[in-house]
Amino acid sequence: MQIRSLITDSSKGRGRRKLAGAAVLASALMLSAAPIASATPTTTGGEIESITISQQKAEAAVDYWTADRMKAAKNADSLVAGKSGSAAKVEIGKPAKVAGHGADVAAGKQTQKKGGKTRATQETPVSHIGKVFFTLGGSDYVCSGNAVVSANESTVSTAGHCLNEGPGAFATRWVFVPAYENGNAPYGSFAATELVAPTEWSNGGDISYDTGFAVVSTSGGSTLTDAVGASGVAFNQARGEQYTAYGYPAASPFNGETLQSCTGYASDDPFGQSQSQGIPCNMTGGSSGGPWFLGSGSDGYQNSVNSFGYSSVRDTMFGPYWGSAIQQAYQNAQN
Repeated sequence: MQIRSLITDSSKGRGRRKLAGAAVLASALMLSAAPIASATPTTTGGEIESITISQQKAEAAVDYWTADRMKAAKNADSLVAGKSGSAAKVEIGKPAKVAGHGADVAAGKQTQKKGGKTRATQETPVSHIGKVFFTLGGSDYVCSGNAVVSANESTVSTAGHCLNEGPGAFATRWVFVPAYENGNAPYGSFAATELVAPTEWSNGGDISYDTGFAVVSTSGGSTLTDAVGASGVAFNQARGEQYTAYGYPAASPFNGETLQSCTGYASDDPFGQSQSQGIPCNMTGGSSGGPWFLGSGSDGYQNSVNSFGYSSVRDTMFGPYWGSAIQQAYQNAQN
């Protein structure tokens, strides 16, 4: 069954299930210039696909993203609409966790509490969580992302549709702006030098694998995680855990300028259209790619990202299960 746009059209297909990635509802900025970065994607072991971007083009991407262009970047709903999920179970390997580091993520601790927050709550900026800006198919888009622990100290997690068409081309002019708030970027912008996605997404557009990773260059002489810290990551964990999700929603009642969070216990896709899990959350466009942490707060292990929602399932955000395929994409990116 196809996945469709999150936007409800009351004049068409009443009662039909529609789905899309959370993304900013903002004006589009159409580009007539040739893409700033291009390369032939490479596949590793049939499991991941990646693209390398030169340092020169990475620097040009930072210059490209002016404040006006960031504000004009449009929602990414169209990048996930029409995708379908796999009927097969996602690959599950041995449970694994890698602890993070930094002021608020060193322990990678997980706390539990009953209940949840269906309504998003505004948060003060978190150093390792930020906004993602990129160009794809001649248009500028915005998503959310998170700095994760890595051997290269330079890896960002986000949604697959925030860096690859799924299936299709990889994004260009991809930058990560940590701790963004009301136009302020205290750590500057970090531009991608490599983009990585599981082939289930980059070749098949399977929404159950809607996760990608970016390797970024330094900014101000510092690596990303030296500057902002790094979240721990976890793979092949039990289903139905408690999560706290973060992102920068922009569609009403939000404006995309502040960090928001939701907390709740995960449940399976009620329609069986994907292997993703949903948590109670009313975050809207712009939150795609924002991290899901096990437990409550931003100091836990990241274990998913904001991916999509159904128009017929009120105030629920779905995120992919981080199994072996997504773990392999992370391993490739972080080394």
